[in-house]
Amino acid sequence: LVGSEMCIRDSMKKYKVAILGATGAVGREMMKVLAERDFPIEELHLLASARSVGQAVHWKGHDIPVEMACDEAFKGMDIVLGAAENDIAKQFAPAIVKAGAVFVDNSSAFRMDEDVPLVVPEVNPQDVAWHSGVIANPNCSTIQMVVALKPLYDLSPIKRVVVSTYQAASGAGAPAMAELYDQTRAFLDGTPEDELEISAFAHRIAFNTIPHIDVFLDDGSTKEEWKMVVETKKIMGDPAIEVAATCVRVPVLRCHGEAINVEFADEVTVEAARAALEAAPGVEVMDDTANKVYPMPGLLAGTDGTFVGRLRKDPTVPHGIAFWDVADQIRKGAALNAVQIAQLLLP
Repeated sequence: LVGSEMCIRDSMKKYKVAILGATGAVGREMMKVLAERDFPIEELHLLASARSVGQAVHWKGHDIPVEMACDEAFKGMDIVLGAAENDIAKQFAPAIVKAGAVFVDNSSAFRMDEDVPLVVPEVNPQDVAWHSGVIANPNCSTIQMVVALKPLYDLSPIKRVVVSTYQAASGAGAPAMAELYDQTRAFLDGTPEDELEISAFAHRIAFNTIPHIDVFLDDGSTKEEWKMVVETKKIMGDPAIEVAATCVRVPVLRCHGEAINVEFADEVTVEAARAALEAAPGVEVMDDTANKVYPMPGLLAGTDGTFVGRLRKDPTVPHGIAFWDVADQIRKGAALNAVQIAQLLLP
């Protein structure tokens, strides 16, 4: 049996894959996930800006040189995983599509385009079928929320979601994580407030929380909060779902936490919600309050699941459930979800 399995694996088609923005935190995590999932790769190309060209990155026993991101780099590629900013994604998307590759993009550049699927494999894998060369990876905070909402929605249509996020420094990239480290050390060393270096965030992140992620919009919300609203509607395929979000940056390195209150059209018991979540793909229930068991960001870094706990009745609405949701922003919130989308493209 082992021999026949190896034969099947060896005969599988292999793909030429590129990572755009390969030297950043998400790009490097994509490399790890591709290796862990044994993605069938014939060639892996690591693309970045001029300052990173020539660096060697170790992957599966080999050193792979970083190449310059340019239009010609996408020729012959089958799949391009995007881990770059919006402007870079917009710059290279036409060349990627023209080359015949599928662009799985982690930026927000194309998420709300009508002809671009916005995909979370546990929620709407069928949407991959109608792509025209670009598939968008949703916002990290949206991903972990809809993974938990989908099995609940299958019990009863969801009318309204109120979510408050506790988002880790990793959501702002590797420099932001470094700033949290450096500021914390400096703060503990007694560095005066006005001498702390602040660049990745609007304010000091060490020993602080910042209710401000992305830019503010005319209605007083932030773009991060807007993303959670519109992306949830698109992914769930239900524009009638109302979403109220407050997004907050907290001094945690990795893993976002979310306090979520859901109002259903019909009665949903806590027991039914728990059973649905326990059976759902990608969800892990950690909910034993008697023994102080619940998801905590500091202990779940590097994991792939969406962890749910503190499951309880919300008595403030006719049909309400409240829970706490944690997931690793770099893994499920970015790199893992993108690779899972790429896996959906395989025959």
